[in-house]
Amino acid sequence: MVVDFDIIINGFRDFIETYPDIANPKYKHLLEEMELTGKRSLIIDCDDLITYNQELYTELVNSPIEVISIAEQVLHEILQEMGQISLHIRPTNLDSTLKKGIRNIRADDIHKLIEINAIVGRASEVKPEIVEAVFECERCGEIIFIVQGSNIFKKPTACTNPACGKSGPFKLLEDQSKFMDWQSIKVQERPESLRGGRMPQHINCLLRDDIVDKATAGSRVIITGILKTFQDSQLRVMKTTFSKYLDVMSIEILEKDVDDTTITEEDEVRILELSSDPEIVQKIVGSISPSIYGHTDVKEAIALQLFAGVVRELPDGTRLRGDSNILLIGDPGVAKSQILQYVARLAPRSVYTSGKGTSSAGLTAAVVRDETTGGWALEAGALVLADGGIACIDEIDKMSKDDRSSVHEAMEQQTISIAKAGIVATLNARASIIAAANPKLGRFDNYKNELEQIDLPPSLLSRFDLIFILKDIPNEADDSKIATHILESHRGVEDCIIPIIDPDFMLKYISYAKKNIEPELTKDAADKLHKFYISLRHQGTESGAVPITARQLEALIRLSESRARMRLSTIVTVEDAEATVTLYRSVIEKVMRDKESGEIDVDILMTGKAASQRQKIIKVFEIIEEIEKEHDEGAPYEEVVKKAKEMGISKEFVIRTLEELKRTGEIFEPRASVLKTVKANF
Repeated sequence: MVVDFDIIINGFRDFIETYPDIANPKYKHLLEEMELTGKRSLIIDCDDLITYNQELYTELVNSPIEVISIAEQVLHEILQEMGQISLHIRPTNLDSTLKKGIRNIRADDIHKLIEINAIVGRASEVKPEIVEAVFECERCGEIIFIVQGSNIFKKPTACTNPACGKSGPFKLLEDQSKFMDWQSIKVQERPESLRGGRMPQHINCLLRDDIVDKATAGSRVIITGILKTFQDSQLRVMKTTFSKYLDVMSIEILEKDVDDTTITEEDEVRILELSSDPEIVQKIVGSISPSIYGHTDVKEAIALQLFAGVVRELPDGTRLRGDSNILLIGDPGVAKSQILQYVARLAPRSVYTSGKGTSSAGLTAAVVRDETTGGWALEAGALVLADGGIACIDEIDKMSKDDRSSVHEAMEQQTISIAKAGIVATLNARASIIAAANPKLGRFDNYKNELEQIDLPPSLLSRFDLIFILKDIPNEADDSKIATHILESHRGVEDCIIPIIDPDFMLKYISYAKKNIEPELTKDAADKLHKFYISLRHQGTESGAVPITARQLEALIRLSESRARMRLSTIVTVEDAEATVTLYRSVIEKVMRDKESGEIDVDILMTGKAASQRQKIIKVFEIIEEIEKEHDEGAPYEEVVKKAKEMGISKEFVIRTLEELKRTGEIFEPRASVLKTVKANF
C-alpha cells in the first residue's frame, strides 16, 4: 500500500496544532509539557484521531511502520529546539475491531496496528540495542555511519572513501554509536478470559526506549503494537512458516483494582436497586453454587470472600490485607471440588489448580532461561496471575511439603519472594485463597480432634481465616433432601439449580462493590467485636487454653467489612458484626474445641495440639526423667505406663506420646522397653 507522504505530514501537523480547537489545542499543550519534563513520547488517543480525520486513522492502522515514522519526523520538526535524540508517537485506544485476543491474531494482521489485553508472564532484562553504528576503516581511517533497522547487525560492504574503496577490515566505534534501551516480554491471555479448560496462548513483545521496564511478571497490560514476523528455521534450513511478535508502540499498566467488567448505567441502576433489598445477603448466598444442597455457612463464607474487606495502609507503612482465606476439609463426596470450580467461574479474576499437578514454581514464580536474550527471567505462577482475584487450590493435602510451604508468605503478606539464579525479587500476590483437602485416613474419626486428622502443618492452617469441617454423616431426613435435590437437578427441574441472581450480573455486582464501596467500622460494631474477643480470651484464663488471638480478630474485621460491602453500605453495622461472630462461632465450635477438656483452644490450630494435650505430654516426659534417676540403664517402659495411669493419663496416650518424643529425638531406647531422655546423656 502506497502512503502519500504529504497528506500524512500535513494531516499530523494540523492534528497536533489544531485538535480539538485551534484556541485550545490538546496535543500542542502536551508537547509543551514534553519540553518542560524532558519526556520523549507523545501519546495519541485514537478516538481523537478518528474524530479529527478518519482517513488519517485508517492509514495509521494499515501502514503503521511508514505512518508512525513520518509522524515522528513531524514531531522532530515541531520540537527542533528540544534537541532530543529520539521522539516517539505512541497511539493508544484503538477502535474495537482492532482489539484482539491473542488467540485471534491472524495473517491478515501482519504489519498492522493491533491492541491486546493480556497479563505479563515473563520479562527479560533491559539491554542496549544499537540503532546507528559508527565504523572506522582500519586502512584509511574513514568514518562510516550505518543505520540499523532490523534484528540483523549491518556492517559496511565497502569503504565510502573513493581513494580507498576496500571491503575492510572495519572497526566498530561503540563510544560514537547510538544505542537505545531494549526489552522482551512474554504476555499471555488473562486467566479469567479462558473458559472450557483451554491452554493460555502467549506472544512475545519487544519494547524500546522509554517504555522498557514498566511491566513485571504478573502485571496486567494493554499493549498497542505492530504485528511483525520472523522466519522459522530448523537445522539452518529456512521453513515456510513464520513466528509472530509484537513491536510495541505503547503499553498501559492496569492497576490491581481495574478489571474489564463493563457496567452500564442500566446495570448501575439495577445494582443499586438490588442492594436496597433487605434480603440481599440471603439472595447472594443462595446464588452461590445452587446445584449443591446445603452448606449454607460455607456459601456465606465464600460470598464474604468474593466481596473482600478493605485494604488499609497504616502511617508506619504496614499493609493490612482485606482478602480472606478459606479451607474446606471434608469426607469424600461432599462437593468440595464442585464448590471450588464454581468460585473459579464466578470470581472476576481467578485461577484454579489442583494437588499433584501443582509445583512450588507453578504456584509462585519460576526462574527460566529466556530464549530471546539467553539470560534468566521470572515467569509468573498461579498466585501471581490471580493477583486481585481468587486462587482456588484443590487437593492441597496432596501437594508435596516443600511445594505447600511456598503458599505461606502469599497467604499472610500477599507477596511472593524469589531468590534464585541471581534474581532476587518480590512479586505481588494479593489474592484470596480457597483450598480443599481430605482427612489423613480418607474419612473423619468422630472420637478424635478433627484438626489432628488433617495432613496439613499448623503453620499453614493458622493462616486460614475460616476452616470448615464437612462430614458425611448418615441422616435419613438430610439424605432424602440431598437425593431429591440431585435427582431433580438431573431431571432438569430448574427451580433447584437456577441461581436467584444471574452469575453474569453477580460478577458486575461484585465488581461495582469492590470499586466503589469502602466501608468504615462503626463504634458500635467495633464494640461488638471487642466484647466477643475479650469474652473468649477470658474463658481461656481459667483453663489455660488460648481461645482466640489477634490474628482471628483481624479476620473478624475483614469479614464484617465484606458483609457491609455486600449490602453496598459505607459503614459496618452491629448487624454485620453479629452475623460474622455467629459464622465464626459455628467454625470454632467444630474446629477448635478440645474433645477432652471441652474448651475452645486456638492452640489446636496454631500448634496442632490442645493445651491439655501439651500438658499431658510434659507430664509423661517428666515421669520418664523421674524414673530414669532410679535406674542406671533407663526408665522401664512398664513403670512409665503405670505411673502415668496413676496420674490419669491413658496407656494409649502414653504410647502415642512416646512415639512422638522418639521421632523428635527427645528420648531414645538404649534397649527394648527401656527409655532414656537425651538430656540425661549430656
